[in-house]
This record gives sequence, structure tokens and C-alpha cells, in this order.
Amino acid sequence: METIDLAAMGLRHLNRTLQSLDPGTNRRHWDVVNPRGSHAVAVGLSAPVEVTVRGSTGYYCAGMNQLATIRITGSVGPGVAENMMSGKVVVEGDASQSAGATGHGGLLVIKGNAASRCGISMKGIDIVVHGNVGHMSAFMAQAGTLVIAGDAGDALGDSIYEAQIFVRGSVRSLGADCIVKPVRPEHRALLAERLEQAGLDARPEDFRRYGSARKLYNFDVDNAGAY
Repeated sequence: METIDLAAMGLRHLNRTLQSLDPGTNRRHWDVVNPRGSHAVAVGLSAPVEVTVRGSTGYYCAGMNQLATIRITGSVGPGVAENMMSGKVVVEGDASQSAGATGHGGLLVIKGNAASRCGISMKGIDIVVHGNVGHMSAFMAQAGTLVIAGDAGDALGDSIYEAQIFVRGSVRSLGADCIVKPVRPEHRALLAERLEQAGLDARPEDFRRYGSARKLYNFDVDNAGAY
């Protein structure tokens, strides 16, 4: 285990060190201490290393992640795991708005609550939230899975494409073109896999599935009010 004291060495040193690691490195375990709400912590990693950030961070923590497993023991600001490609990011606390925005792959786990626009424009990332999510979550979500063990705010899945949303709690309102969809055996199998990966003890049978009604793919004058 190698330790970087962010207060002593600075953000530039931290990210330069972690970004320079080769995929075949044997320096695989890193501890980051004293983050003190710093922004852009552990961004752009492209090696299969394990990084533990001990404390809370500001915006864009673990952004553009590839292959790395990053764990934040506190809470995070806006845009955690933004544009993530692969790997795993775990937030032990809460996440501010736009968690997992534009993510292409990998798994983001938020063990607390997530604020508004969780999963906005997601493009293949899987997001599991143990708590609640705020309004406009999965807005324009194109691909991937958003699993919400708690409740969802207003306009869930607004203008959604082909991403899938699973919610165990209540949904305050659905956004444009988002509807309740049947849960078939293949969906339960997918959900069970995501729950196991996220360490969430919940039954797939307790979740409802939401997705696109596919009415906004092409302009239709009869649907003009929904645009």
C-alpha cells in the first residue's frame, strides 16, 4: 500500500503519479489521505489499480476512469465518475448532482443518496444508488442501467433512450417519454447481477422497471407538446 498525503503533496502530484502507472504495474494499492474536499481527485486513471480516498471530495472525483477501482470513504461533489469508461467507483457517503454523467461503462455505486440529474446522458455505465435520487435523474440516458433502492424525484427518465431504470421505492413523477415497463426474467437476472456487484441486499422482485416509450425518437406533430 502506497500513501499520498494530498495536503502535503498536492493534487497535481497525485494525479500525475496515478495517471503515469502502466496497466502492468505492480504498484496496485494506493491510499489518498487528507482530500479535504479537493476537486478532480484521481481523474483519468487508466491502470487496474485500487485507490482509496479517505474523506470527502469536491467535483469530478474519479472522472474519466478506466480500469481502476476507486473508493471514496466520504461524500462527493458534482460529477463523480463523469465520463467513466470502465472500472468501478464506490462512494460510501452521498453524491451531489450529475453523478455518473455521460458515463460509457463501468460501475458506479453510491451507498448514500444522490442529488439531481444522477446518470444524466449516461451511455453505458451502470449506476446503483442505495438511497434516493433527485429530480431529472437519467435525463436523456442512452444506454446502461440505473438502479435506485430508495425513492426517485420528479421527471425521472425524461427524454430517455434505451437505458433501463429500476426503482424499489416511490417515483414522484416520470419525465417525457418515460413509462413503466414489464419486468421479465432477463431483467430480473440483470438486476440481481447489479445488486450483487454493488453489495446491496435487496430482492429483484421488489423493483419496478422504467424505460422509453419511443415516441420522441422522431418528430411527430401529435407529440409536439412533449418536446
